[in-house]
Amino acid sequence: MKTHATPLSFTNRRAFLASAATLAACALSPIRSFAAAPTLTKSGATKPNSVFNGVRIGCITYSYRSMFTSAEDTLAALLEDGLSEVELMGGPIEAYAGILAPRGRGKKGATPEPQVKTSDANRQAQLVKCRALRKMYNDAGVTIHLQKIAFGESNEDIDFNFEVAKALGCMGITTERSDAMAKKLAPFADKHKIWVAFHNHTNNYPSLDKDDPILEYSPYIGFNLDVGHYVAGSKGLSPIPVIEKYHRRILSLHLKDRTSENGNVVWGKGQTPIKEILQLMRKERWTFPADIELEYKIPEGSNAVAEVAKCVQYCKAALT
Repeated sequence: MKTHATPLSFTNRRAFLASAATLAACALSPIRSFAAAPTLTKSGATKPNSVFNGVRIGCITYSYRSMFTSAEDTLAALLEDGLSEVELMGGPIEAYAGILAPRGRGKKGATPEPQVKTSDANRQAQLVKCRALRKMYNDAGVTIHLQKIAFGESNEDIDFNFEVAKALGCMGITTERSDAMAKKLAPFADKHKIWVAFHNHTNNYPSLDKDDPILEYSPYIGFNLDVGHYVAGSKGLSPIPVIEKYHRRILSLHLKDRTSENGNVVWGKGQTPIKEILQLMRKERWTFPADIELEYKIPEGSNAVAEVAKCVQYCKAALT
């Protein structure tokens, strides 16, 4: 497996993406794929397969934030890293589909600009673009299993976010942990039969001592469990008991290596039992994806694509 990106490889990827984008223009509702054995695209390129011994390894596209913002370049990075699974952040989706960011988002402390209400016709056109985005990724061999567009304030905005998830072929939407938001979003999740997966930080991870109360709001409320944040927030405890307790309500994991004191570190240098977590997933045959989240400082002379590739190799070695 390559551990670094070269100009030639990205040129070849972009040549493939140009043809994929043309095909995507007529997308309607492609069949969803969960990364079976490697196959060839229409351009002759090999599709990626990051399912290792039954464990789905993916990436949240936040990992590429230092390099890419477009959906096309993000896909090229995923292909370069051999990833067939992705949690797609809102930026690439909104840019590709022409979706306005929800009101209130932006730089901290800045006054948000007034947002013009989007017409139904415009939203339908945006959903067509989302289906085209899904087709472009699926044709390249990449499944968008989750999306992370921030929820707007109105019921119409919230409904539309779920429609975007459907158009992209997602099983759920990820957002930051909030008990109030879990209660607010539960009826929408029930209506659309799309999950909402709440992401924890160091101070709001799922309870181990008792059943987590947010799960009572809906059967479509679950967790996007960040195992590195759990280690840091719990002062070094293993997240494995939490995973075992809630595995039926976990939509995905975020993989990173952290210590209880010194933050994010290169994988294998911290206290997060990434190998043991992956091996438990293999043993128990759990099917939720484990997504790489690159947060440690990128070494001089390297880049995000190269570092994600190292993390992919780390996962593969743990599972083979």
